[in-house]
Amino acid sequence: MAGLLIAGTSSDAGKSLITAALCRAFARRGVSVAPFKAQNMSNNSMVCRDGSEIGRAQYLQAQAAGVEPSSIHNPVLLKPGSDRRAFIVLRGKPAGELMAGEYATGRGHLAEAAFAAYDELAGTHDVVIAEGAGSPAEINLRRGDYVNLGLARRFGLPVVLVGDIDRGGVLAALYGTWALLDDDDRAMLRAYVINKFRGDESVLDPGLQEITRRTGMPCAGVIPWLDGVWIDSEDALSVGRWGAEAASGALNVVVVRFPRTSNATDVDALAAEPGVQVSVSTDPEECESADLLVLPGSRATVSDLGWLRTRGLDAVVRRRAARHRPVLGICGGYQMLVESIDDAHESRAGRVPGIGVLPGTVRFEEQKVLGRPSGTWAGQPVDGYEIHHGIVEDDGSFPGGAVVGATYGTIWHGIFESDAFRRAWLSEVAAASGSSWSPAAGAEGFAARRERMLDELADQVTGHVDLDLLLQLAKEA
Repeated sequence: MAGLLIAGTSSDAGKSLITAALCRAFARRGVSVAPFKAQNMSNNSMVCRDGSEIGRAQYLQAQAAGVEPSSIHNPVLLKPGSDRRAFIVLRGKPAGELMAGEYATGRGHLAEAAFAAYDELAGTHDVVIAEGAGSPAEINLRRGDYVNLGLARRFGLPVVLVGDIDRGGVLAALYGTWALLDDDDRAMLRAYVINKFRGDESVLDPGLQEITRRTGMPCAGVIPWLDGVWIDSEDALSVGRWGAEAASGALNVVVVRFPRTSNATDVDALAAEPGVQVSVSTDPEECESADLLVLPGSRATVSDLGWLRTRGLDAVVRRRAARHRPVLGICGGYQMLVESIDDAHESRAGRVPGIGVLPGTVRFEEQKVLGRPSGTWAGQPVDGYEIHHGIVEDDGSFPGGAVVGATYGTIWHGIFESDAFRRAWLSEVAAASGSSWSPAAGAEGFAARRERMLDELADQVTGHVDLDLLLQLAKEA
């Protein structure tokens, strides 16, 4: 039962990225490897081929490892619906709610399900690379923990601690994490990795040597800052990878930043297209002037629609629709664009008027729809996936939805990963907005780019991390 736990000194330290990189690097060595995350708290999720819902990061990590993604790789997914309530997805299916007061102590059944999944996964692979959540130094949550040191202690997993040097204070974060743990938990910390380093590594060496002297943890590697490399994030909108400066002649896409954005990864494929500049905003003027305005998915459609109205952005959408300036709504964003919403389940708000720029109504049902639909548009194949409670009455004039003028709505996620469709649709958007943008000849496809990035990640950890040490640690589990 060989395995490692990749923990972080904080959220977004690079756990997901390094887990994916190790999965690909070990797989290239001929190791039967699989990713695992006992519990993920994220509104960025994906539907597997078996119909189960898991975090996007774990889906990509499974692809990196060369295994079919399923709920065994992410048995517990918590999807925040408010600051005090999260929706539970257990082994890929909806399983009730978790209130904030229950987080530390009310998850016993989730822990047992996660442990059972790890046990099953470890029985079919040489090595399991488990990703932690947040930081193991969150000692206020230790009693109910089953994703960080609770998992490591249960299965004897050596812990590799990841620190993000780009955010500053990495030495203090490494030492502070070690110092806060009790003796038994501290004994699980076996090595550390520095992520996102820029500059001359010799300047860093004295600090690393002192961390090793004080903690006993060797440094397993220093990974450099990687431009143009990203993976599917757990955070709502990881805007750093998209950039902020619009190039001359670029197609300017602005994504509304909802308080409860979900599946923001839908726009990654747009951002990866040459000449398309994607940014996020809540500013009415920026939303008004964009070539394309996107209302992304939302885990709290009615609440985020109310938020949209308080900022006057609903009026921006109506003006754009009236002037045939392109607007796109995806899933929850699409639901906001129709005439009315009847929600007796997600928000329990009852009937609420929509923005009214697309026909139809939304009715929220208790049963969640999970699927992998496909279709065509303008002769181009389109694949997507569905994760929603809201059922929209549409005419099918756009994949998974409807179009009126230059206003588009779709209940399907992931449709822009279909290369030919994406480029044909963006050409229509550019024409409607008066942009000179056109697809670049010979541009790399989105799936090919993702594979190339996974290989580049594996190349970087192979060149900068002691993989032999990590495999040796894994075999001690």
